[in-house]
Amino acid sequence: MITVWGNADSVNVQKVLWCLAEIGLPHRRIDAGRHYGVVDTPAFLALNPNGLVPTIDDDGFVLWESNAIVRYLAARYAEASLWPVDVRTRAEADRWMDWTQSTLWPSLVPLFRAIMRTPVAERDIVAIRHLADEAIPVIAILDAHLATHDYIAGDAFTMGDIAVGCSIWRWFDLPLQRPPFAHVARWFDALATRAAYRKIVMVALTT
Repeated sequence: MITVWGNADSVNVQKVLWCLAEIGLPHRRIDAGRHYGVVDTPAFLALNPNGLVPTIDDDGFVLWESNAIVRYLAARYAEASLWPVDVRTRAEADRWMDWTQSTLWPSLVPLFRAIMRTPVAERDIVAIRHLADEAIPVIAILDAHLATHDYIAGDAFTMGDIAVGCSIWRWFDLPLQRPPFAHVARWFDALATRAAYRKIVMVALTT
């Protein structure tokens, strides 16, 4: 059975948990990170010297970095579905997974922290509006892509949707005004029909 270390409200841990649920793989999760500690213990650092979650153990094979884990699980257990057989389709999924890590999520983290990790009385409304405005061009890139794609890598749900979908939930759930972005909204509505996405990702954001 696969073991996953990580707190269930982490965007990166949710990628792994959602991937496992889509495949139907049995697993156990050990609370680690943020509220739970564990990541600074010698036993955990022996698994992941970065002291970060998620980290998995699949029958003795230890792996960390959320996108690498999702790719591994998809390639090993979900070939031809989450892991596209066509190399160009797979590259498309790969590209947007990396874009999420390098561009989308970094654009949302300051906004998320300014709202969800800051007491209401201490929130800087002007700064929040500025951060929200800075994220808009990034979301617009995704919207333009989805104007010609049903899902991230084409006409089928793949590992690419898992990586991007975990971050985009934060954008939609934050209490702020945003442009409609019709194509992102249509794609998000499609994700929301998936039971695993609703159960694992679409949970109330916590401070």
